[in-house]
Amino acid sequence: MKKTLFALLGIVLFGAACTVEKSADPEMDRFIDELMSRMTLEEKIGQLNLPSAGDITTGQSQNSDVAEKIRRGEVGGMFNIKGVDKIREVQKIAVSESRLGIPLLFGMDVIHGYETTFPIPLALTATWDMDAIERAARIAAIEASASGICWTFSPMVDISRDPRWGRVAEGVGEDPFLGSAVARAFVYGYQGRDGKYAEDEIMSCVKHYALYGASEAGRDYNTTDMSRQRMYNEYFAPYKAAVDAGVGSVMASFNEVDGIPATANRWLMTEVLRNQWGFGGLVVTDYTGIAEMIEHGIGDMQEVSARALQAGIDMDMVSEGFLGTLKKSLDEKRISLQDIDRACRRILEAKYKLGLFEDPYRYCDSRRAATQVYTPEHCAEARRIAAESFVLLKNENNTLPLRRKGTIAVVGPLADSRANMPGTWSVAVDLTKPHTVLEGLREIGGSDVNIRYARGCNIARDEELERNSTIFDRTIERDGRSDREMLEEALRISSDADVIVAVLGEPSEMSGECSSRSDIGIPDVQRELLEALVATGKPVVLVLFAGRPMTLEWEDEHVTSILNVWFGGTQAAEAIGDVLFGDVNPSGKLPSTFPRNVGQIPLFYNHKNTGRPLKGDKFEKFRSAYLDVPNTPVYAFGHGLSYTTFRYGDIRLSASEMGIDGSITATVRLTNDGPYAGEEVVQLYIRDIQGSSTRPVQELKGFQRVSLKPGESREVNFKIDASLLKFYNYDLDYVCEPGEFDIMIGGASDRVKQTRFRLN
Repeated sequence: MKKTLFALLGIVLFGAACTVEKSADPEMDRFIDELMSRMTLEEKIGQLNLPSAGDITTGQSQNSDVAEKIRRGEVGGMFNIKGVDKIREVQKIAVSESRLGIPLLFGMDVIHGYETTFPIPLALTATWDMDAIERAARIAAIEASASGICWTFSPMVDISRDPRWGRVAEGVGEDPFLGSAVARAFVYGYQGRDGKYAEDEIMSCVKHYALYGASEAGRDYNTTDMSRQRMYNEYFAPYKAAVDAGVGSVMASFNEVDGIPATANRWLMTEVLRNQWGFGGLVVTDYTGIAEMIEHGIGDMQEVSARALQAGIDMDMVSEGFLGTLKKSLDEKRISLQDIDRACRRILEAKYKLGLFEDPYRYCDSRRAATQVYTPEHCAEARRIAAESFVLLKNENNTLPLRRKGTIAVVGPLADSRANMPGTWSVAVDLTKPHTVLEGLREIGGSDVNIRYARGCNIARDEELERNSTIFDRTIERDGRSDREMLEEALRISSDADVIVAVLGEPSEMSGECSSRSDIGIPDVQRELLEALVATGKPVVLVLFAGRPMTLEWEDEHVTSILNVWFGGTQAAEAIGDVLFGDVNPSGKLPSTFPRNVGQIPLFYNHKNTGRPLKGDKFEKFRSAYLDVPNTPVYAFGHGLSYTTFRYGDIRLSASEMGIDGSITATVRLTNDGPYAGEEVVQLYIRDIQGSSTRPVQELKGFQRVSLKPGESREVNFKIDASLLKFYNYDLDYVCEPGEFDIMIGGASDRVKQTRFRLN
């Protein structure tokens, strides 16, 4: 391909292409310089255009509207087209029928797996297992690349402290340290660690840059507003971690930052991302992100397109503002040729690095598509990771694990739903393949346990709410019986059961994009069903489906046991059975705080003190507190129980003081005092007692997964140096200030041992 298309390397170059900063790869620079010297202005602008697949279907691509644009060199890539045959057909148009034969990028929202779907990202974060997350992303890359995809719009690493926001499900929770670790794991899984793309690795795209998770009122696409010090200390870290890990692309967010939409925010896209962090890859808008700035009120299509390009945007997803207006803006001197060349070069570099110029069809191997997608090995890994993501919130009287005998009543509208299992943003999944919870329990429980089933209720009393929460082929057929009839059936099959398993919560599309909720409790009729089941006096195990932290104060007080299973992917049913019957000991820990009610939101563990902090948990006049509810959550960040019991010894420090260039080691002895082997996530928190700017009451600064047999003990060590003590001060300098620091180690943010040291 290189020989036939671009044989004139080494010629004298001219124009704005020469003014763009060169990479560390001279061969790539020469190749792209030569190519750009032969591109027309229209072809350069065309590379900046990223349309959706639209009407492209196998056998019809030759006559589609998008195909004509590809022939004219007006398309740089496409997204959400699935299948090797379709992608090869479209790529052939670009390579064989356009003037220069420049191959296309093919992207897809591979968010938490391809056809083998893993837990939603919030649930993956709940594993606190970076190796597992990297493996999940690795398998997703293998399957997507085998199906023609070379670019994924993942990971989404937006920090959010407001669970009303539905896209919490796609993110990494509330903590920047944990979120940064997850960001790195995803990037390494998709792209590898050596900066070179193998044929089964794909380009990653970190999103949504920036601050999207801080939308006001938890309403999607809404405004964000915060100080820059807060941006740097609490929200930027996961994006930067992805950049430092070598992420190939960045997606701009919908929201505004400092009064300017992120898509047109030069400070964000160029000053921070390029100049401060050194990012050299391509920046793409979100879906119609350029056109949406018209509604923000900063200009017409020509104006917002020019502003986006000048801010540092390289690729326009769907809006076609670049395609339709940049030539006119160039003629009117609103933009420069250098702006266009800079964006074009970054897209061509991405294609070069992916090997598409060498072989445009390297991701179109039908043999791989037939043998490397949804394999037994991939499914087994998905099952293991799903079980690891579940969080045991409560387990009164050791009700769990269930015994494989007697009668179990399985009740709830989510118990026998197949399409609900993979969770939101699983666009490539075959929804006929996952088993239901009921099927999983029957398979894992075996023949000696009698499992009865009743639906119990619909998802919600409001049919419109239920319809809006079960879209994208995730419909859960509504039962036409009355609420009373369904409830009576559930009580009847539960009457002589030994235990009731209530499978309740959110359907998969009740969280995710544009699924914000003002009430984040279990929906009305489901809650009424649960209350009736609890009133029987029998032990009730709540298997909770959730794409966000939920308000569970009543449930925590009254339900015997609660297992939060999030949305565990295509193998979730088997994994749920594994955990409920004790074949796997739950080890997940919460990546977000669960509030008592929405009135506490935003509620997060790493908050700052007021000048009048509440001492204890009871209301005290003239202290920062609510009259009607404690300040504390139902479940704190880092919370998660086990079928066994872990005991923490006191913290021992290798020294009580440390120099700014030195380090100390904090050690705690962890013992498994219970009857089961298990894994514990040991968490390290630090508090800076006094700073030039106010500091949080706790900050996560380390964690380790530790596996122990019954009766076994182990010393767990954390090295502490200045890198864990730094923060951005008022002047946005990244500093480490001498003084006293509290060290906290434990199994959750609210259950820690504590000691203190001094930094000199």
